[in-house]
Amino acid sequence: MKTNDSYPAGMIYYQQETLPETAQCLTTGGDARIILNAETGINQYGCRPFPDPDMLAYGSSTASIISNQGYQHADQLRQRLCEALKTESASTIYGYEIKRIREELILHCELPETTGVIFSASGTDIHSLVSRYVGRENKLAPRIIMIEANETGKGVNAALNSSSHHELNDVIPVTVRLGSGELRSIKAIDYEVEVLVTEALATNRRVLIIVTDQSKTGLITPSLTCVLKLHQSFQDKIDVLIDACQFRVAPPTLRAYLDLGFMVALTGSKFLTGPSFSGAILFNCALSSEFEAVNKTLETANFGLLLRWEAALQELKAFRSIPQEYICTFIQDFTSAVQERLHDDALFESLPVPKIDRRAIVVEDSWDQLQTVFPFLLYHTDANRTALSAEETLTVYRQLSIPINNKLFKIQTHHAAIASLRCQIGQPVACGERNGFSISALRLCISTRLIVKAATEENSAQSIIDDALSVLDKIALLIQLLPVDDAL
Repeated sequence: MKTNDSYPAGMIYYQQETLPETAQCLTTGGDARIILNAETGINQYGCRPFPDPDMLAYGSSTASIISNQGYQHADQLRQRLCEALKTESASTIYGYEIKRIREELILHCELPETTGVIFSASGTDIHSLVSRYVGRENKLAPRIIMIEANETGKGVNAALNSSSHHELNDVIPVTVRLGSGELRSIKAIDYEVEVLVTEALATNRRVLIIVTDQSKTGLITPSLTCVLKLHQSFQDKIDVLIDACQFRVAPPTLRAYLDLGFMVALTGSKFLTGPSFSGAILFNCALSSEFEAVNKTLETANFGLLLRWEAALQELKAFRSIPQEYICTFIQDFTSAVQERLHDDALFESLPVPKIDRRAIVVEDSWDQLQTVFPFLLYHTDANRTALSAEETLTVYRQLSIPINNKLFKIQTHHAAIASLRCQIGQPVACGERNGFSISALRLCISTRLIVKAATEENSAQSIIDDALSVLDKIALLIQLLPVDDAL
């Protein structure tokens, strides 16, 4: 790392000689979702901006609290930035540091040095950028095909309507689950996508297909076979964005997507467990000039974004040091234990997730062909085995992160240890109806941080699996503590 003396000379100097404290800086440069609640000190994802090692953290499909290692590196970067700001401009310093972050991301993803990278605060911002890029030339607003918002994010649809045309982009969500929560057949989804593409091209609209790899519940939709077929048939009229914001993809998969000319959206805040609001889009060098034309103002100095990516890259670097054979073994052991518990406990039901299939683009065996997000429904203890409503599931979710008051709920002694746990899992995902009311699924997730800990700390692998089962124990306890009237 260069010192501030090594930064190129700047013309405009930052007015302050310091930045906010590290924890505060980590909450800047995003949108309202990153702002801390004045009473709880957490953001909308249930995270605070400094480490919380006592939290059982299995919620990486939503967000993660920053690790001790990540915070230390973010703090060290902040100190270097503060020193540099005494003599150099914010834009000069940011330009140097974002270039370094870009180079490190490309290195640890094992991608060509010529790979294009644009950083942004969030995956939502990335979608907005791509929608402008797709509509840059055609007189008609493009048709954008994506899966339903339940499986992506609430703000994605609005972001995709960022248009340079007089009309809104033609954004069409494709349903992937039936009303009961069961998956539609992939053939039905692919057929619908093919029809939507054909209709748009017949009216001279350009098409953007967004492939979600992976969704909130671990889906890859539409199928890669379908997308490849359409892209090869209409290559000059179709753009493809791989929404890999979960970052549950290995280097061979990333390289395959980029070699095909696809754009790839990533975030450092999901599988990598970096702080929320660290987005990036990757693209091959052939698209660089086009992206630069629609990206004139996106990369302004955002030191909060720098610190968040600094933390995320430390997690990525540590993960890349773990042998793939070990990663696969740990994931398989974790999966077996969790799925067995979900299957055997009447309070739970695994939500169906198909096997991850990327054979159309990559033939190498890799850890990213294994499931790492485990969605499940909750059930009451009544004789009819009634599913919890979406509201009841949300109540359980919110109570997971705080200890249960033993006196208030008269917790039995053998449940006291479970009641005291503080747990973090993936936020509820709407997935249809049961018995006339909306239901949602919670998600237990494997992250890079858990894998690294299992591999590098003695006896940690079994402990991590046991802790995941303890999280399910607390969920079961919370279900039993729900008001009786709510269960009828």
